[in-house]
Amino acid sequence: MMKVEKNYLSRVLALLLLTFLFCSLFYFLPEKIFGYSVKRVDLLSDIRVKKESLVMDSLRMQLSQVDSTFLADSLEMEEEKKNTKLDSIKLAISDSLYRQMAMVQGADSSGKHIEDYSQGHVALQKFFTALRNRDKLGRPVRVAFLGDSFIEGDIIVGDFRSALQKMFGGHGVGFVPVDAVAAQYRPTVKQESSGWRTWSMLTDHSQKYTLSGLTFVPDSTAKQSVLSLKATGYYPELASVSSLKLLYEKNTHTQMQLFCNGGIDSVSVILPPTDHLTQYEYVGNIEDARFVFSEAQGFKLLGAAMEDNEGIVVDNFSLRGNSGIVMQRIDSLLCRDLAAVRPYDLIILQYGLNVASEGLLQYGWYAQKMVNVIRHIQNCFPEADVLLLGVSDRGQQIDGRFETMPAVLALLNTQRQVARKTKIAFWNTFGAMGGENSIVRFVKNNWASKDYTHVSFRGGREIARVLFDALMKEKEFYDEVDEKMAGQM
Repeated sequence: MMKVEKNYLSRVLALLLLTFLFCSLFYFLPEKIFGYSVKRVDLLSDIRVKKESLVMDSLRMQLSQVDSTFLADSLEMEEEKKNTKLDSIKLAISDSLYRQMAMVQGADSSGKHIEDYSQGHVALQKFFTALRNRDKLGRPVRVAFLGDSFIEGDIIVGDFRSALQKMFGGHGVGFVPVDAVAAQYRPTVKQESSGWRTWSMLTDHSQKYTLSGLTFVPDSTAKQSVLSLKATGYYPELASVSSLKLLYEKNTHTQMQLFCNGGIDSVSVILPPTDHLTQYEYVGNIEDARFVFSEAQGFKLLGAAMEDNEGIVVDNFSLRGNSGIVMQRIDSLLCRDLAAVRPYDLIILQYGLNVASEGLLQYGWYAQKMVNVIRHIQNCFPEADVLLLGVSDRGQQIDGRFETMPAVLALLNTQRQVARKTKIAFWNTFGAMGGENSIVRFVKNNWASKDYTHVSFRGGREIARVLFDALMKEKEFYDEVDEKMAGQM
């Protein structure tokens, strides 16, 4: 009897050992088999210190370090004084106030503040000066919001624009390209187009491009080319506008018919020939517009703008798949022409989702390219300030659940270094969303799609609100500097 029990016990132990060995072998399976992802079996997962955890700890430490570049040294302040034509008293007051802020915040982890990496803390001075003097400008204050699919369809930008227009006046959606990937899903303007051929700087090197990264030429097989725009009531500020602008960069003898407000108002003109970026403007109370072009050989169109000639205008220049690097190829002369007819006071850059890659934690190569991009944009639009937005949260599946991709923290740190090197303003989108694993909360609330990358319009509203609040807090700082300056007079 004892012998039978011993044999049975031996068999059970042998079976358990074989099961353990078999399960252990599953840990060494490759990540993919025949193209399909395979989840490893890790019997020690509950006690093993994961590589991702160690990486995240290191990245958290880098992001939490207090940033000494908030404090300007005297030599750099003197150089900034020359570049910005500010007097030493204003720079001293500005630096003193920012020192007080830096003692409290340093590198911001919440997105509640704008981080200013300029010496003298004047990174947004042109923009806030334009806002303060908007009634004397004779034009609207203009913001160009550049980005990738994260902002297409006016996600984030629409709510950000609405908040600015509520506070500072102005109406309209601003610039609208002839066509866009997400045009049919954009709630802030209804647009239709036909008879066009699209060129994108993401795939083409033969054309010249400006901020939109797109240009359009008539399809030679079509009798006419059409662009139709209609205002929407998605926000109260979008119902109607007082100015309709057509932006084109080349023309020989194109004939244009323009029908507004259901055809009640109409104009027929031959557009003047040009080899430079040119603007045609129609003024009136406009709710919709239909452009019809014929005899348009040699015509090259960027798009149209629905806006007021006062208050504030925010143009959405989204380009799906854009990492930001390609913007180094925008044409300087074409951009100067654009700035002449459409001067910008602030250019916001939102990039990163097309750069962050699972398993990649070194982004020095991207930093150098983006430094060159920002300097090129500053050269093309010298009268505009630049605000760089950090990458948003993005999830990856780890042990069956979604968590923040470590690459996001690595890239965020790199983008902050880019802002520091180029001495521009920076805003932490990742922090504004709530930091680590915030994309999981966004998905749970239906504020983001289940790709754990892109936010919805509802999620965009949350981000836009924090960005607007941060910008207004920064405005308060500039206003305080001006008040203290007035007291010195």
